[in-house]
Order: sequence, then C-alpha cells, then structure tokens
Amino acid sequence: MSRRAGAGRWTPAVVAVVVLAGVIAVGVGGLGDGDDGGGNAAATTTTVVPTSTTTPAPTTTVSPTTTVPARTNLPFALSKGNSGDEVQRLQGRLKELGFEPGPIDGQFGDLTRSAVWAFEKLVMQTPRHEATGRVTDEMWQRMQDPLVVVPRRPDAASTNHTEIYLPEQVVVFFVGDAPALISHMSSGTGNQWCEEVTISPGEYGNEEGTEPLKRGECGISNTPGGVYEYYRRVEGVRQSNLGGMWNPVYFNYGIAIHGALNVPLEPASHGCIRIPMFVSENFQALAGDGDQVFVFDGLEEPEEYDDQPPTFNWRDPDYTTTTSLPPPTTAPAAPSEPVTTPPAAPEAASAPPITSGG
Repeated sequence: MSRRAGAGRWTPAVVAVVVLAGVIAVGVGGLGDGDDGGGNAAATTTTVVPTSTTTPAPTTTVSPTTTVPARTNLPFALSKGNSGDEVQRLQGRLKELGFEPGPIDGQFGDLTRSAVWAFEKLVMQTPRHEATGRVTDEMWQRMQDPLVVVPRRPDAASTNHTEIYLPEQVVVFFVGDAPALISHMSSGTGNQWCEEVTISPGEYGNEEGTEPLKRGECGISNTPGGVYEYYRRVEGVRQSNLGGMWNPVYFNYGIAIHGALNVPLEPASHGCIRIPMFVSENFQALAGDGDQVFVFDGLEEPEEYDDQPPTFNWRDPDYTTTTSLPPPTTAPAAPSEPVTTPPAAPEAASAPPITSGG
C-alpha cells in the first residue's frame, strides 16, 4: 500500500495559533484584573507560530469585531496535586481550546499536566525543556484570550489531517481546519539500541505467525520528517519490533501514533509518537486511513522529504536465541488487514508494552 502524499502545491507554514482582540497589542490594559478587554473594540489578529527554523515571521491582519468575555484571576499558581473550582475552570478552558486534560473533575493530575505542557509549548512557545506544567496567573490570562489553533497546512489533500511538531513535541489532529484534539507527545530519541523484542502475530517479522515471537534486534530511534498517510490501525495492545503500543495507527511503515503510560517531556520512544493513554482511547476516530500526516522536524519543510522512510531494524548479532512465546491468556487483537508492506522499525521493549512502547 502506498503511503505517498497526494500531489499538490504546498504553501509554507504560516500559522499555528491566532490571538484575537488585540490582547498582545501595544498597551492594552486591564486584561489581568477582570476587565473585559474593551468590549466591542475592533480586533487584531496576531499570528504566532511554533518555533521552526524554516517558518516565516508572524504576520498581522484584521479580523471581525469580537467581544472578550470577562476574565478571572488565579489566586495562586496551579500545578499537579491541586484541586478545586480553579482547576475545573482550567480543565474546561483547555478542553474548549482542543487540548485534552482528562475528566473535568477539578483534580489536577497527570492528564491535566500533559495538557498544560502542550499549551506551554504550542501557545506560549516555551522551549520543551523549560515547560513546567504549572499554570500561573499570567498563563491563565493568556489562556483566556480568544485563541484559535490553525493548521500549518490548511491546503492538505485530505479533508482531515494530522500535524506533528517534533521541536515542540505536540501533535494536532485537524478535522477540516479545526483542531479536534491537541496533545503532548513523545517521539524518537535518535539513539541506537539493541534489545530483545516481542512481536505479535501479524506484525512485521511475524506476519504468518500464530504466537508472539521473541528475538534480538537493533535499531535507531528516529522519527523522520515528511508527508505521510495513515494506512493501518489496530485496537488494543500490540507488540512490535519497536515495542509495545496501545491503539496504534500506522503512518510510516511500523511508526505509529499510539497510547503509552510513559509520555515524558523529552523524546523517549524508538520512533513512534507516544500520546497519553486517555487520549489514545478516542484519537483513532480522528485518524482515518488515507488522511495525511505532516511531520515537522524544525529543519526542513515536510514536503522536502516527501514520505521519508525510517531506519529499519536489523538483527542483533550478539543475540543467539529466537523463540516463540506461549500464547497469552488474552490474545492481542489481530491486525484489521494483512500486512503487505513491512512496518519499519517499530519499537523495542522488553518491559510491559504500554509503559515502554514505541
């Protein structure tokens, strides 16, 4: 199955976040103390783009008149472990913007922190290693701006598409040109590894098998930039030669977006795009077969690479035993279609699949 992107004329990345109502214009007062920002004043649209060495400078245009709702202030900074009405308002606002904080329950847990990380990196343009997951009143004021996340590729060949920003470690699933889901993520480390891997029946390297296969493989944990298409999905747990995955949707051979328990701020996978488990429960509905996937690496535009393949795994020359494992108590779901194209270097992992996945 081909995973080459549809042909077309591609425009450079121009926007990722639109800030309305002149909130970062010169000398707008009262935005942090409950003022309504000036009522029905003419609004200015200011484009803010995630950091990329190839992204043009922000542009400014004029938008229709808008009204900024009354603002609130945070009496104290919010972070993991906090609870209460302020946290619930924070979660509701993140959800409105397209981020996924988990249940709107007033409990600031890991999911809310992941959503705050994504907001910091994408909207605040905080460098990945400086993200805190802590919401100050200053950040809350910014969050109350009428923000709209817009795609870098509004002219994608498919109606819906996904944009993966490797420098920011953020993924956005667009339905039309609207952000249906924005998530913190973790991609490939770029490091070489050699591990014992377990490969589920139907996965590359065990296509005709009826039982999981265990063997030694080596690989390089890279997530290549480029333009791809989703081509295969599996519900539930899968083990591959890139590691364990939950609800994977593949777009570059064995590289998939999938759920994992461990989704740290830094790149940590063997090449796949890890997203939080809660997020992975619903994202497959937003990632249809044939939908385009744009991977921005911050060095070149995705179209410069086209559908660049990953580095394929190789057998570990120091591993001497290849065995079939006993059937699991509950067998993993079989692939939804035969594997005719070798999913490239999926992730290696000998630890539990979801924790150490792709």
